[in-house]
Amino acid sequence: MQAMKFSGTKDYVATEDLKVAVNAAVTLERPLLIKGEPGTGKTELAKQVAKGLGLEMIEWNIKSTTKAQQGLYEYDAVSRLRDSQLGEERVHDVKNYIRKGKLWQAFDTDKKIVLLIDEIDKADIEFPNDLLQELDKMEFYVYETGETIVARQRPIVIITSNNEKELPDAFLRRCFFHYIRFPDTDTLKMIVKVHHADIKESLLTTALTQFFELREQPGIKKKPSTSEVLDWLKLLLAEDLTPEDIKRDGPNALPKLHGALLKNEQDVHLFERIAFMARANR
Repeated sequence: MQAMKFSGTKDYVATEDLKVAVNAAVTLERPLLIKGEPGTGKTELAKQVAKGLGLEMIEWNIKSTTKAQQGLYEYDAVSRLRDSQLGEERVHDVKNYIRKGKLWQAFDTDKKIVLLIDEIDKADIEFPNDLLQELDKMEFYVYETGETIVARQRPIVIITSNNEKELPDAFLRRCFFHYIRFPDTDTLKMIVKVHHADIKESLLTTALTQFFELREQPGIKKKPSTSEVLDWLKLLLAEDLTPEDIKRDGPNALPKLHGALLKNEQDVHLFERIAFMARANR
């Protein structure tokens, strides 16, 4: 059987090192742990890996309240008690009160799929450790029914993290790790052209020059991301602005439609102070 190989898709610019990481994780049958700044396309990668390999995807979005057990299954004891009080026939089969989690759904399919565990660092610090055995052995035990659920096909597991918390060493040892670096100018141009194929080169060059100046400004708290520059360019195109229209100088330090790029008041005030100082020095 020919090995699966991810080589990117027409909708997603995957760098060579990212393609190597995906294919290494697939070959090793280990979860692929993807880290990077918010907005660098970590979640989108999983969708495009599924698309590129022609597989279905199951997505498990992690929140601060998510417990590992929810990924396996949840037993609804309250509903069973209520049904027993009402004399319901279904109460005699405990399986009626077991709700399958995302891991069980992934294990239960006959076809190979992609399982995305998105933003694992949002959960409690014990969350990754609680999934070690299940992700390693690809099986788990259901106490209420006495059955062991074993994956019919080992899914391709992609786990994303925004680096908000350190992940446990035991968990990291079981993963293939890749950090998505922020794209350089040439790569970012390729990404933009996937989304805005008709953008003029002069506008794109001027806009990206401004964008990288913003990112590199000392003191900026929240650097604008890839997704934010795409939103900004969409607005510039919708307003039919020219490179001259978006030109910045000292007194006009804030870029046009800066609300797409700067997402907190401290950063807006930073650029306002720069503009004020530029005016004072004239």
